Amino acid sequence: MEDLLIIEDLVKCYRGGTRANDGVSLQVETGEVVGLLGHNGAGKTTLINQVAGLAVPTSGTIRVDGCDPVAEPARVRRMVAVMPQAHAPLAGVTPRQAIRTMARIRGMNKHDSRARTDELIDALDLGAWADTTGERLSGGVRRLTAYGMAASSPGRVVMLDEPTNDVDPVRRRLLWEQIRELADRGCAVLLVTHNVAEAERSVDRIVVMGSGKVLAEGTAAQLRSRTVGEFRLELTAASADGIPPLPGHIPAAGPPLRAVRRLAIPLDSQAASAALAWGQQLRAAGIVDEFALVPVGLEDVYLQLAGGETAPDAEKGEHGESLAA
Repeated sequence: MEDLLIIEDLVKCYRGGTRANDGVSLQVETGEVVGLLGHNGAGKTTLINQVAGLAVPTSGTIRVDGCDPVAEPARVRRMVAVMPQAHAPLAGVTPRQAIRTMARIRGMNKHDSRARTDELIDALDLGAWADTTGERLSGGVRRLTAYGMAASSPGRVVMLDEPTNDVDPVRRRLLWEQIRELADRGCAVLLVTHNVAEAERSVDRIVVMGSGKVLAEGTAAQLRSRTVGEFRLELTAASADGIPPLPGHIPAAGPPLRAVRRLAIPLDSQAASAALAWGQQLRAAGIVDEFALVPVGLEDVYLQLAGGETAPDAEKGEHGESLAA
């Protein structure tokens, strides 16, 4: 495996001193899908813009298959495909035309561009809308079209900013399959998402960002190991009187989290049976409306790392334009 994308100590400062990226370092290998998680304003889209050569770093280095986007922007743009967060401008253009045109712009001949366009339309189940102009398309179909444009002739590094936004569950699954296929073809895929559950199932490695920094990275299993407890007992009180303290014979793995009438208690596996029995007693007594014992997931890690942040309104470009991730 080789690192196709290498980012080292990347800093991006805007006027006024705001650091959209503050010492970011990460790598993406050939055949790897890396997910970027973080609040709006965490610096994710700014990072992508710099890799694509659309913004110049304040300091630090970026290498795309050994090339510097600042020194060789035209060459890097041929090697990088980007699906932006915003909808593709499809006024008067059909998905078939948009995907085929992008393939041609990126150097495919007429025959291959037609074949690749048909392949993507079939794989994403876009046939019913393939020849419908953009004004009449739903947000989900527009997102799938934007993905098709990025994947038509992807180069070596593919960056996808919130690719599944607005996409229905069936086609979302098809989209994830196509993202994996890009990696299987040898691309390095960097993917921005707010959908923690999808990231946990679908990416090889996760980078959690906050306030322009990398807060943590690793596989989903490695990140889950950072949490307190293996399970979480969640209870909802039946009244404002609340929920009594956890009995002494049930050891908590960490401090409980309270929110109005809800209580969440971290537990290790050996306490699970006793905790369930206590929850059943509380419900039978009418003290709680409902309770559940759930395994700790990546969302718990994410909230632990980034949940308390107060994110800025948006990332801002050199002239104040919004770059919110």
